[in-house]
Order: sequence, then C-alpha cells, then structure tokens
Amino acid sequence: MNPHTLLGTVLVLLALSALGGIAMGLIRLAGKRNPPPWMSMAHGLMAGAGFTLLVYGLFVLALPRSAGWGAGALAIAALGGVVMNLGHDQKQRLIPRNLLAAHAVLAIAGFALVALAWTGTDPQTLVAP
Repeated sequence: MNPHTLLGTVLVLLALSALGGIAMGLIRLAGKRNPPPWMSMAHGLMAGAGFTLLVYGLFVLALPRSAGWGAGALAIAALGGVVMNLGHDQKQRLIPRNLLAAHAVLAIAGFALVALAWTGTDPQTLVAP
C-alpha cells in the first residue's frame, strides 16, 4: 500500500467516525442525556481502526511529518474519549460539555493534519517499494 492510499483510507475511517461523533455530540448537547452505548462503541471502533492504520503507516511507510502530528492529536482525543466513556457514561454521569468540546477540537485537528499529509502524497510521484 502506498502512502496516498493508506492516508486516504485513514481519512475515510476517521470521517465515518466523525459522523457518529457529531451525532453523539448533538444528542448530548440537545438535552440532559448521554448518547446510547452502541453509538459510543461504533464511534470508538471506527476511530480506533483509522488510528491503528495511521500508526502502522507511520512505522512502515515514509509519511509526511503532519501525519505524525495528526496521530498525536488523535491519540490525545482518544484519551478524552476513554475518559468520557469510562469516567462518565459508564457511571451514569453526564459527559461534561467542556470535555466533549476538547475531544472534538483535538479530533478535528488530528483529522486536518492527516488530510494535510494526504494532500502532500501525490500518487503520481510516489516510488513503489
């Protein structure tokens, strides 16, 4: 797999995860309830798949530096997701809005950095290993 294809796949997985994240954020912000657990699990699974593929790419391919920074932002966002799930949702407590916002901002930043890396990997200029 070349860097352009790998990063494109990562972006698709993260975008699908983001759709679920937006829906969950709207559920939480619209009222005094957390999103259903199945949504959290699907969101985390999709984001985890994208993140795992990104980290794999960082180890085995020559990816642009922004991909590494994106992975860092996504890792911190993932920690926030774990705190929201285990520290609040599983204990039947409302997820704090500021934690939700921080998670979203970090995830968006990570996505943007990976997208920047993807734009810098023109498939026409890549050399096959």
